[in-house]
Amino acid sequence: MSHYRSNVRDIEFNLFEMLGIDRFLGSGVFSELDRDACRDILAEVTRLAEGPLAASYADADRNPPAFFPGTGDVVVPESLKKSYAALRAAEWWRLEAPPELGGVPAPRTLVWAVAELLLGSNPVAHLYGTGVPFAAVVHREGTAEQRRIAAHIVERGWGATMALTEPDAGSDVGAGSARAVRQEDGTWHLEGVKRFITSGEHDLAENIVHLVLARPEGAEAAGTKGLSLFIVPKFLFDQESGEPSARNGVRATNLERKMGIKASTTCELRFGEREPAVGFLLGDVHNGIAQMFHVIEHTRMMVGLKAVAALSTGYLHALDHARTRIQSADLTRLGDRNAPKVTIVNHPDVRRSLMLTKAYAEGLRALVLYTADWQDRVAAGERTGTDVSEARAVNAFLLPIVKGVGSERSYEQLAHALQVLGGSGYLQDYPLEQYVRDTKVDTLYEGTTAIQGQDLFFRKIVRDRRAAVDVVLAEIDEFLRAVGGDDRLRSEREALARARDAVAGMVEAMLGHTGRAERDPREHYKAGQHTTRLLMCAGDLMVGYLLLRQAATARRRLDQGDLSPDAHAFYVGKTAVARFFALTVLPLLDGHRAVVETADNHLMEVPEAAF
Repeated sequence: MSHYRSNVRDIEFNLFEMLGIDRFLGSGVFSELDRDACRDILAEVTRLAEGPLAASYADADRNPPAFFPGTGDVVVPESLKKSYAALRAAEWWRLEAPPELGGVPAPRTLVWAVAELLLGSNPVAHLYGTGVPFAAVVHREGTAEQRRIAAHIVERGWGATMALTEPDAGSDVGAGSARAVRQEDGTWHLEGVKRFITSGEHDLAENIVHLVLARPEGAEAAGTKGLSLFIVPKFLFDQESGEPSARNGVRATNLERKMGIKASTTCELRFGEREPAVGFLLGDVHNGIAQMFHVIEHTRMMVGLKAVAALSTGYLHALDHARTRIQSADLTRLGDRNAPKVTIVNHPDVRRSLMLTKAYAEGLRALVLYTADWQDRVAAGERTGTDVSEARAVNAFLLPIVKGVGSERSYEQLAHALQVLGGSGYLQDYPLEQYVRDTKVDTLYEGTTAIQGQDLFFRKIVRDRRAAVDVVLAEIDEFLRAVGGDDRLRSEREALARARDAVAGMVEAMLGHTGRAERDPREHYKAGQHTTRLLMCAGDLMVGYLLLRQAATARRRLDQGDLSPDAHAFYVGKTAVARFFALTVLPLLDGHRAVVETADNHLMEVPEAAF
């Protein structure tokens, strides 16, 4: 039986009932897509996800890839090879590829909905398949000749990596020491070490293309401004056919032993140590960090969704266990030795735990697809030549929330789901323990949670002059006005309004600190202490807002009547989870606001020895 449990019903509810993606379908580049076609796609992907793709999830964890230090080669387990072959053969990756590279046009909302099913089923297989979205970056940013490389990546199924991190630089990308030396033939030779490179070496593809940040010899600019982005293949190849030839000078010199996602190869790569590592300057322009951010933005969205996908299937496992596990009498008959035992879903604290997990599983899914909807608005505006600056800003604002809050809350709530199973959840008899291990890395991938918080405040709010946060807050205000006449949502509406004001107050207080930093730089400390707090509170606000939007939609559908028992239960669940979150989680944001507004620098004055 498959470990993976999908929630297509909730995905479809988000796509068609809450977001209304029908407005993008049936015309223009999406003329061949309608609601039924999207549902057929989701159904087919679900069959793949619950079948051959999920089949290797546990086996590849127990029997991880083998590393051969002498050659730097890696061999992945046969079970994973079968799952990966099924993933490739199904060709759903064409939804990610540009039409010029054989892709099938699809809204980003549908693309990310499909990605949830694949990531929840077998995240490692999906990570090995990131060549296609990386090829899209090469195609967009590259020269005419380099677009042919992008075509090879897609057509021949090559792997791809993003090589940023270095052992001594860590998250400070601008401190990297990898260098590139220009050659007479126009190529470059790369020298240096990169660490924590996902899919850096494996035998699932005939070639792997590394996108490497390095500093060109003679570059005068310090920090990230002096970095360029290079295409460095594992094997050199014929430019026209893509046929691989000689081994290039990039080799894996270590395979990390990890807490989770053990079947994913996390490598140390050395460039130019044994032989020259030949690379090509992307686009023939020295604009590395801006080019790499196209990759980073994609991977941050993917990492957040990976965590949410694991949370969703983990919640459904916990729910099933709670509905079938009989233990103890009902609390209303406490002390009655003759009282019949009940399933644990009837115990108040188990219900509380399950409803909180449901809230984050469904609310964070809504956040991912809501963010994708902004990406669709960007794409639609670009096609018609209209201004998309606001949509771009909102998408950029939401990405650190998707990644940071999505990963943190999912890891946290998976621990709650494991608690529902009790001691059994700690055993490999159930997939929860692997979900927990495999999801922790999502809080670290592509920038830790602290980095996401700093990005949200210092880049997406301060640097961008509140361009996006005010749009989102105004949207919440408009929604509150729109549902103001429904007294059945009064308590939830009032809680959301207070939470909205709490986050706005946190932003104002932190902007006040940074505004005073020109006179006293230590004022930055006051804001810096609370960037992660703001990130998490912004995430809870968005979850609360989107759950209440879903509840309003569900209320309208319930009022219409004529529902099957399953449909009725689904919509009642939407109203229940929104109320629970609004009344038990959103009030906590007032306390966080008070902490931020009374911030001082006592923490920064504590001597190091006192820690």
